[in-house]
Amino acid sequence: MLAVEVRDLSKTFRSGWFPRRLTRALRGVSLAIPRGAIWGLLGPNGAGKTTLLSILATLLLPDAGRVTVLGHDVVREAGAVRSRLNMASGNSNFIWSLRPPEILAFYARLYGLYGRALARKVDDLLALAELEPHRKVPYHELSTGLKQRLALAKSLVNDPELLFLDEPTLGLDPDVSMRMRAQIKALREERGTTILLTTHYMREAEELCDEIAFIKSGQIPARGTADALKRQIGIGDVIALRLDPPSCNRLADLPGVLECTSQDGRMECIVDSADKRLPEILRWLHEQGVVVRDVDVHEPDLEEVFVELAK
Repeated sequence: MLAVEVRDLSKTFRSGWFPRRLTRALRGVSLAIPRGAIWGLLGPNGAGKTTLLSILATLLLPDAGRVTVLGHDVVREAGAVRSRLNMASGNSNFIWSLRPPEILAFYARLYGLYGRALARKVDDLLALAELEPHRKVPYHELSTGLKQRLALAKSLVNDPELLFLDEPTLGLDPDVSMRMRAQIKALREERGTTILLTTHYMREAEELCDEIAFIKSGQIPARGTADALKRQIGIGDVIALRLDPPSCNRLADLPGVLECTSQDGRMECIVDSADKRLPEILRWLHEQGVVVRDVDVHEPDLEEVFVELAK
């Protein structure tokens, strides 16, 4: 069953008068997100990520297309959708003078919590986000990492079935980012929460996401797992070899070898799949009497995919 289904979604923003300016933020976007998945939405600034999230969260109306979230149409049944989802942003901002328990209590009341249930929920979220030692600290005195953890805690006040995370680790130190990612994984594993994540951190997307959709100029030209995206745009694995004798030009003629170059006494072979081709290459070199002194395999990361797709 799908948590999100989007078909031919379009959104255009209009501004100015003479001349009237049109910005086509989304142009026929379609995607399907299964329940319980962590999906990544990647793309350069201005690609349409925030517009898409805003429509899914019922904050914007689409111009055309159909969007179903948790079985409900986001235009005709927005009220039924809103109670079952939530959102956290890496740029979240709360009233500067309020303390974490007050912020969480305010948002929990919006979902109908009060009395003991409210107090219990606030305490649980403070513990989950490791904010208990900071209960009495005003929001403006919290560090960036603590603010991000508070934003994530806020997004859980209604135990959402669907969670939108917009750059959740933006500006965080590496150790804090690791803890934040661990919390995101736990939400899926322990609660079964479906998560749609936008990020510019490629390693984060590879670590967290079951599938990734790349959005550019309001369209989605590529989607799939991280490995599938690498194959889709033809970025090969690199096998670097130190050989004795140091050169073997006929390597380029082997099946699956896309390119072969020699540099600093090493042969670098770009192949379609290192897992498949490395044993074949080593076997062939042995048959040719070539001694392999050193082997290094480099698989392209998602950042290289991002750069290629963004061109």
